[in-house]
Amino acid sequence: MRCIIARFPFDLTKSGVLESMKGVKPEQVVGESVIIGRRTYPVKQVGQVITRQDRRDFSAGEVLRAMAQLGFTCRDAPGTAAPTSHLSPLEQASAMLGVPVTV
Repeated sequence: MRCIIARFPFDLTKSGVLESMKGVKPEQVVGESVIIGRRTYPVKQVGQVITRQDRRDFSAGEVLRAMAQLGFTCRDAPGTAAPTSHLSPLEQASAMLGVPVTV
């Protein structure tokens, strides 16, 4: 599959990514991640290994898109889920200010 990462074209295959990541020890995941084989890798680490570019040269979104298109399982950063509380805008603003709402 041809994809663009950091303005450069790459021809990536699932088997090629698996081969590139073989023997690479995963770093601690704090943001978005990709499951390759049995291991979970940070997206930026995967991007650095498969493109041989500095992590600052590409975004996590570029690598996530490419890995998802190749069929790898991608996960968002922990804690980015939508809030489950159903507060009104007034209650939400009050909660952010630490002031209880008296209605």
